[in-house]
Amino acid sequence: MSGEQSAQSSENTERKDAHSLSGFIRNYMSFPVPGDLNLLWTLGAVLLVVLALMIASGLLLATSYTPDASLAFSSVEALERRGAAGWLLRAIHTTGASFFMAALYIHMFRGLCYRSYAAPRRAIWHSGVTLLLMAMMTAFAGYVLPWGQMSYWGADIAGKAAGAVPGVGPLLESIFLGGDSPGSPTLRRMFVLHFTIAFSIAGLVALHIAIVHFKGSSSPSGSKGQGRERMLSFHPYFTVKDVLSILVCALAFVAVMCFWPGLVTEPENYRPANPLHTPASIEPEWYFLPFYGMLQAIPSKFGGLVLSAGAVLILFFVPSLDDAPVDGRPWGRMHVQSRIALCMLIACFVVSGLAGKHHVQGDWLLVERIAMAGYYGYFLIFLPLAARSQKADLPDEVED
Repeated sequence: MSGEQSAQSSENTERKDAHSLSGFIRNYMSFPVPGDLNLLWTLGAVLLVVLALMIASGLLLATSYTPDASLAFSSVEALERRGAAGWLLRAIHTTGASFFMAALYIHMFRGLCYRSYAAPRRAIWHSGVTLLLMAMMTAFAGYVLPWGQMSYWGADIAGKAAGAVPGVGPLLESIFLGGDSPGSPTLRRMFVLHFTIAFSIAGLVALHIAIVHFKGSSSPSGSKGQGRERMLSFHPYFTVKDVLSILVCALAFVAVMCFWPGLVTEPENYRPANPLHTPASIEPEWYFLPFYGMLQAIPSKFGGLVLSAGAVLILFFVPSLDDAPVDGRPWGRMHVQSRIALCMLIACFVVSGLAGKHHVQGDWLLVERIAMAGYYGYFLIFLPLAARSQKADLPDEVED
């Protein structure tokens, strides 16, 4: 009887331990993942670290920031010039935004490359695209807050783009700007939006990780790489990889922040906002340039808004556009057409950004339209055709 009680007591202890913090950490570290994961799968850890850095630095910056059109710019300047390590906090936050968006873009491309959106991981993909959309909204709101020249005119362009929506456009513009032009109401809205979405991102990241644990991590080899015999414990095999990527990213982060800050900052934004003086060249941060180019690609403001927003929203429909039952394949075993198409997608995205930087003028207008056609063509034409081809070749896939 005492033996049964001892066994039951031990079982109860294990259950309690599983729900404790130490039990959660042990379960997380022993989580089985495919043994063939490459370094692209470490970007999730990099994103976690950069997100934590952004939230911490953002909270400290907010203690000295004043969301008022007459005080916002001077409050940021005072923080940088007279605040204790204020310049460092601002540099960390600004550099972190670019690194976070760069890592997120590569993370999403990895999902496209290895078809991580295929069943049964569609929920992982949809939560990831939602995170991308929320990160872009947070980054834009944060770009407005310093209230420099680019901040002001960026808000003005975004307000006019919202005003181009038929019927409800004027109402949307009024809600966004809080008036007829950017001002203190705009800053207060952006300040609240920036923090609200930032903390919502942290919550959604936790949900994203939970879904990954529930559905299991994808593999470059697809279902073949997810067999029990090919699984390894997350620790120590992949914690080492994650730490290595974090250290390399940290070195690049410090190098850009200290030696090449011009790569992630806009000199024009170090001038206070002036509604009476339009900058000679208005452009957003580099990670918005491809969508900014699409916004200017056609004469219609509403049409440009649809194409620009659609370039992100179309990612939600990728699992439906490519519904082949084959999930993942190493780059070396992809069909040549798939590799060419992925390279063309990257090229179109980059060229679209270059066109946006040159304001889609002259020859860049034609270049932008071709790049935009290639971008949408990948999702709307190539993916459905590739899915149909993979379905036809399914017996050969099984034989492999």
